[in-house]
Amino acid sequence: MGADAESGERPFGRERAREVLAEACRAAGLAPEGAREVAFGENAVFDLEAEPVVVRIGRSAALLDRARREAEVAAWLAAEGVPAVRPAAGAPGALLVAGHPVTFWDRLPEPVRPAGGADLGALLRRVHALGEPPFRLPRRDLLAGVDRWLAAAAGHIDPADAAYLLRRRDACAERIAGLRPLLQPGPIHGDALPRNVHVGPDGPVLVDLETFATDLREHDLVVMALARDRYGLPEAEYRAFTAAYGRDADAEWEGAGALRGARETASAAWVAQHVPGDPRALEEFRRRVASLRAGDATARWHAF
Repeated sequence: MGADAESGERPFGRERAREVLAEACRAAGLAPEGAREVAFGENAVFDLEAEPVVVRIGRSAALLDRARREAEVAAWLAAEGVPAVRPAAGAPGALLVAGHPVTFWDRLPEPVRPAGGADLGALLRRVHALGEPPFRLPRRDLLAGVDRWLAAAAGHIDPADAAYLLRRRDACAERIAGLRPLLQPGPIHGDALPRNVHVGPDGPVLVDLETFATDLREHDLVVMALARDRYGLPEAEYRAFTAAYGRDADAEWEGAGALRGARETASAAWVAQHVPGDPRALEEFRRRVASLRAGDATARWHAF
């Protein structure tokens, strides 16, 4: 299956995702009937009923290279012995279907318990001990999607809020460029949260590898501090994370605020792409922007 003639401008809602799923499964020789939606965010994720396969569908053709790289990362982690999700055996690599990148993954066994901070910290120690892979990883540009996410909400959000986030993005990028790292830069997960760890019968594994990059290791460490302060992650979970990893970058490193600020900016813009199809997204978008404008670092955000 090659590139489709469609422009990709049609809104990417759940109905559209189902259509792409059916076409992708036909191309891969898989059965889409009865597929269960697992997630609908940056990707639409479906668990096939008839096959031990999970299908991920991206929102834009521009994400095809990222989808291909994710499969490369998974194979590399397997070779390095790092527990992580694997591409589905026998399935094709990343496809472009009707303007959307599609990848196929092994279904993980049912979780035996929720992942915690200690699980994540231990996995990150293993990732951060790796050298560079035999292929090129990008830098972790937290702010790369801000334009795209805001553009997807054009006409549905206050233009002044969009303009504010764009100005804030530029200021954050300037601050990050001048940071002196605490740790040796190298491969990182890029979205290091317990939700991206699956604990099965054989132990914790990393999932959602699409943000793998080579950059400041601190990118992977400040995320949990932000989860604690913005989303109510219990302090005990944060302490379990830092104990398992062995460092507390938020407390030890003066550059933590710059990375946190960039991630907050990106997180606010990320919600915007959901506004056209979900009124709850508009409420959350306004909450996040208002707290950033007010400089309120303690205002709670709601996971979306």
